[in-house]
Amino acid sequence: MSGVTSIRVSTDLKDKLSELKVHPKESYEDVIKRLMEHCVDDDPPLSDATIQAIEESLADIKAGRVHSLEDVAEELGLS
Repeated sequence: MSGVTSIRVSTDLKDKLSELKVHPKESYEDVIKRLMEHCVDDDPPLSDATIQAIEESLADIKAGRVHSLEDVAEELGLS
């Protein structure tokens, strides 16, 4: 470790962190690191075009403009 510091957390938060421990001797630092690995998204943000395509797809689904895999396979002669 390059350095150590302390942080102030409420008793409730400390109790929640304790519940998230994989084993009783796991450090709070390890718990926090594990949580950060799952919560931090390193992927680039979606482009405006991608967001619009997703919105159009959701509108198609809501409007019932969908085809089942079986229907597509039959149409393509794959069934």
